[in-house]
Amino acid sequence: MKLKAHRAAERGSNQERNFDLCRAEQAPCVSSSRAGEAPDRRSFLKTGALALQAGFPAIVHGQTAQPIKVGLVGCGGRGTGAAAQALKADDYAELTAVADVYQDRIDNCLERLGRAVGPKVKVEKQHQYAGLDAFQKLIESGVDVVLLATPPGFRPLHLRAAIEAGKHVFCEKPIAVDAPGVRSVIETAALAKQKNVSLVSGFCWRYSNYIRATFDQVESGTIGDIVAYYATYYTNPVKPMPPASSRPAGMSDIEWQISNWYNFSWLSGDGLVEQAVHSVDKVGWAMKDADPLSCVAVGGRQIPAEGGNIFDHFEVNYLYPNGVRAFLGCRQTEQCYNENSDYILGTKGQVTIGRGPMPRITGEKTWAFEGAKNDMYQAEHDALFASIRQGKPLNDGAWMAHSTMLGIMGRMAAYTGQQITWEQAMQSQQRLGPEKITWDMTFEPTPLPRPGVTQFL
Repeated sequence: MKLKAHRAAERGSNQERNFDLCRAEQAPCVSSSRAGEAPDRRSFLKTGALALQAGFPAIVHGQTAQPIKVGLVGCGGRGTGAAAQALKADDYAELTAVADVYQDRIDNCLERLGRAVGPKVKVEKQHQYAGLDAFQKLIESGVDVVLLATPPGFRPLHLRAAIEAGKHVFCEKPIAVDAPGVRSVIETAALAKQKNVSLVSGFCWRYSNYIRATFDQVESGTIGDIVAYYATYYTNPVKPMPPASSRPAGMSDIEWQISNWYNFSWLSGDGLVEQAVHSVDKVGWAMKDADPLSCVAVGGRQIPAEGGNIFDHFEVNYLYPNGVRAFLGCRQTEQCYNENSDYILGTKGQVTIGRGPMPRITGEKTWAFEGAKNDMYQAEHDALFASIRQGKPLNDGAWMAHSTMLGIMGRMAAYTGQQITWEQAMQSQQRLGPEKITWDMTFEPTPLPRPGVTQFL
């Protein structure tokens, strides 16, 4: 493919997840079901009744079970890592289909997974699907579980197709890049409940044992009432935009933009929504996933880039009922101060996360997490596969949509320079990307936003 050289840096470009597959390789890895499926298989997948360890465990060894067939959509670094973790989560999980827009990325993914999990990779050539419609072919291939790890601009479409087909889903964060996409996912999450299938989110901090323990302390009142939340997400660029001169002759707009997806808001949602949304999610969690009243924000691009339309820094101020405030600062610039921390201020104390090896509480009461940290990325998949074996579907749909919308709301405020209410954000009609995509089409995304000029739609 003519994009191969330009995509080399994209593989594993999500820096916070680069180590996922490496961890999987260091140690050997030991849907309500489909419509029309034979009743005995449906029954077994729901009521296998394998014994479970405490917490969010993988299925234990020593009992016979039929395989759970896994399909991966999006074979980049994050998708490859997610597939390795999914196959580790259940002794009888096997990868039977993969999908990506590029065959060379499929080849690289399967080679890496072969090293990580060996015989659990059972993807025949006819079940390697390349192209923009590859996701649909994978869904129709007979898999039980679909892992969605493409650029988030595709996620609402892919999620709807998988749930409509009755598949269990692991859905990477964020779940959309605009309000129409969020509204679609909310509908799809409701459909997942109707179909009795699991929908597990890639908002990994909610599956971290030490962060869960910390937020349990907050919820139990250890720091009193929350007054303010301050979060930081200062890091390096994820995938710098290459110069326009490196674009091969004859390459279409769509090919060029997908190959550099992080730099286009219709595909990534911008850095606030694609990366710092992890911090936004923790804000939402602390606020019990209640709606904010409004937000204002600043942002822009300090380091010029040729092409692309995303900011490299944001500062968002969320207003909640009773005057409670949440502040988020994020930046993606080289050779600057980096920090990924959370400070929760209460009437009786303060929580600090990320400034030291363990979260801690100071104030009227002191507390610090004790014990070993779990692997939150693995825990997501352990929870998903345990729910399938137990026949007790999980559904993260409501809060994963809410956290994504919080991020989008902050981006809206920064792009426009306006105060944006929650109701405005949820009712926005702006769709960032084209509704239908073909490889050869011309598409010009929205220009780099100019606060005070760019209009809220």
